[in-house]
Amino acid sequence: MTFPLRPFVLMALVTVTSALAGCATQDSVSRNSGEVFDPYENTNRSIHNFNRGVDRFAFRPAAKGYVAIVPPDMVRSFNNFAENLSMPGQAVNALLQGNLKESGIAMSRFVVNTIFGIGGLGDPASDFNMPRVDTNFGETLHVWGVGEGAYVELPFFGPSTARDGTGILVDFFTNPISYARHNPADNIGVYAEVVRRLGDRGTYSDTIDSILYESADSYAQARLIYLQNRRFELGGDQSEYEGVYGDPYSDPYEDIYAE
Repeated sequence: MTFPLRPFVLMALVTVTSALAGCATQDSVSRNSGEVFDPYENTNRSIHNFNRGVDRFAFRPAAKGYVAIVPPDMVRSFNNFAENLSMPGQAVNALLQGNLKESGIAMSRFVVNTIFGIGGLGDPASDFNMPRVDTNFGETLHVWGVGEGAYVELPFFGPSTARDGTGILVDFFTNPISYARHNPADNIGVYAEVVRRLGDRGTYSDTIDSILYESADSYAQARLIYLQNRRFELGGDQSEYEGVYGDPYSDPYEDIYAE
């Protein structure tokens, strides 16, 4: 029996499509001052509340149970497996970015870990000093000169931008693994990613809980952290976003509540 993943993907697609269809653009002055571009904040906050509910009553307890029962080495192995399945898709993105070296490394890691790492559960590629690869179609769009667009929160996925939300959907459908004729299971890449996220949620539970349930405004806090980290990953000039950067774990409203 195949779990019905399509409705969840379509929900994310509708969210991103709505953001893109609005054709909202941020003027250069606001962008250079670091002002967060969130024209869909009301909708985003509704989705954020939905995601918090899913996390509180389903994902958080499942993740805590998962890391409590499964030994850390096995959690790490499952994470390796999910990462390995993403390598062909990352190789495609590196190629689209014009980075032939990184594309070759991604495919080499996939071959080595699949053959010598028991299908990707192990990571002998790192033992062979092969660097890790971490890219996606959102980064490909960035390399092509596409702006990050409006901030959006995606159902089940969480914080994103119009550009990265589009990237998530493209990555979902374009990983060559998805079209392999002899996949051991339908949607295996998606299931592996869910397990990986369970491991991460359980491992970093205290930090995530402090953001979602202990900050004065969890939506603003999650938005701030996501934008800061994503722009740093893409090599953005921090001076260009002075209003966004700062301590990612500080409460943006603590001064107000201290008065």
